[in-house]
Amino acid sequence: MLFDTHVHLNADQYNEDVNEVIERARDAGVEKMVVVGFDRPTIEKAMKLIEEYSFLYAAIGWHPVDAIDMKDEDLKWIKELTAHPKVVAIGEMGLDYHWDKSPKDIQKTVFRKQIALAKEVKLPIIIHNRDATEDVVAILEEEGASEVGGIMHCYSGSIEIAQKCMDMNFYISFGGPVTFKNAKKPKEVAKEIPFDRLLIETDCPYLTPHPFRGKRNEPGYVKYIAEQIAELKGVSYAEIAKITTKNAEKIFSIK
Repeated sequence: MLFDTHVHLNADQYNEDVNEVIERARDAGVEKMVVVGFDRPTIEKAMKLIEEYSFLYAAIGWHPVDAIDMKDEDLKWIKELTAHPKVVAIGEMGLDYHWDKSPKDIQKTVFRKQIALAKEVKLPIIIHNRDATEDVVAILEEEGASEVGGIMHCYSGSIEIAQKCMDMNFYISFGGPVTFKNAKKPKEVAKEIPFDRLLIETDCPYLTPHPFRGKRNEPGYVKYIAEQIAELKGVSYAEIAKITTKNAEKIFSIK
């Protein structure tokens, strides 16, 4: 059975057929999923979905691209929602220097505030990093993020940075890009990550794996990521499914 650690079933792309998408995922062997909310509307939808489905869990936080929109009452609201037993992480949070909607200093402040909240409520964090590796790692170190640990979501960096993150109690999660034919670096890094720090995700509806690249992604496609990693590691698909599910249940404290 598979565990997709990062889905956006709360995205508008699923407004028409979310139930069918979930059903297809279950048919593909996906036993559990974490729905990630990253602003008011997506958090509200995530909370609704976890009430409807026993095997869905939520991560709630504020995306760095929209950091400029976050108010103090939003953070207070997120804190209140963490009382729900199926809220298993804070995030996704982090830094994104690709888009320039939110100034870097505001992104950093919002990132630090969310790490502090996670430490207060004792939940792991999910990290979004785009073109900001040095600053992301520095803030994780400065804020003592190792206290709660978490997930480097859709990891695309070097093995050296991955090692630094693992030393801070983080898991390394791979998504669709590891299946791309030209994705030399993610494949090399995936080979090196120890089994006890490995996770898989789709980040659906984005980053669709081969052979569906270019189409809308779905959680059922996480099996293609598991297959690719099994091949890279030289182990069976069943073993990767078992290991990554166990790791996900551990980081999210799901029995």
